[in-house]
Amino acid sequence: MRTSPLRILSAVFCLTAVLLFQACSHHVPIKPETPFICYRAAVQNGDALERLAPVFQAWGADKAHNRIGRPKSFLDANKKPQVYTDSGEPVFFVRQTQFSTSKGDYTNLVYRIHFSKIPYSLIPFTLTAGKNAGLLVVITLNQEERPVLVTTVHTCGCYLSIIPTTHLPKECLPEGWEDAPQRVYGETHPALLHYSPDQGQRLLIELRPEIHRVMNVRAVNERELDACNDSLEEAPIIAADSLRELEIAGGGSVSFFHESGVRKGFVKNSVKPWESLLMSWMALDLFVGSDKAYSDSMVKDNPFYTSLKPWNRQKSNMLRFPDFLRFWGYDL
Repeated sequence: MRTSPLRILSAVFCLTAVLLFQACSHHVPIKPETPFICYRAAVQNGDALERLAPVFQAWGADKAHNRIGRPKSFLDANKKPQVYTDSGEPVFFVRQTQFSTSKGDYTNLVYRIHFSKIPYSLIPFTLTAGKNAGLLVVITLNQEERPVLVTTVHTCGCYLSIIPTTHLPKECLPEGWEDAPQRVYGETHPALLHYSPDQGQRLLIELRPEIHRVMNVRAVNERELDACNDSLEEAPIIAADSLRELEIAGGGSVSFFHESGVRKGFVKNSVKPWESLLMSWMALDLFVGSDKAYSDSMVKDNPFYTSLKPWNRQKSNMLRFPDFLRFWGYDL
């Protein structure tokens, strides 16, 4: 008995839907005894990028791939430069940018971290498995240098979360906004942050083991951070532009990103095979899920889009931050 192509396609579609739902929306609770490391910016000059740097609580720190690392390079057997992320050396890559709207001038403090990999797994299914995975945290300050938004997103543009603070005027919130916890593909984030750095508060960002998803974002005081004291590591702050000049042992440098061709702006060795196989048709992007640079709009052929709908590619592009905010309903 022959099986019709339509039935085969239907079966493939159903299997894909089940895998995507399981991968994005179902997470096992973290056991209290799970080891963790809290990463905090090293004290250097006390500027805003340092003072407002979030503390990352990385769960599952007994495994190297769950620890924040530092992108590095080496020459392979054929003398070709290769890049990887060293899990033994945590680093925060930072960038400060400005933008203006009709309502005022704003500053973005951008923090970028990377991990050596997201390991492959079928049960539970890990959709985002691959190397050199990264995460961005963007703190948006108003003219009074108060934080009004906290944005978290993977460096592929996935799993976006925009959290307003109590310093953001209500008229700037999206239409229909509700003060209820946000559901971000299986994770729960706050609807609103009571976050005041001038009163000694810091952002604490909890990271799920294996997949490095943001589990929660909290504003905490120094006393609440005491739980991290026995597992605290300091990470130096380094300019994000240095990712384009990774030193090679023996001399020279190489970029962490492809600098030309169809993959311009993508992190090298960051293809996510499962995402490409199962989701490229949805986004009309063969490299969906691959990590990207977040620098400026010069990377024109690969925008940092945050919506999978192809017709929203430019509107949801985080490199054009005011347009990006308007697309997601914020009126700053």
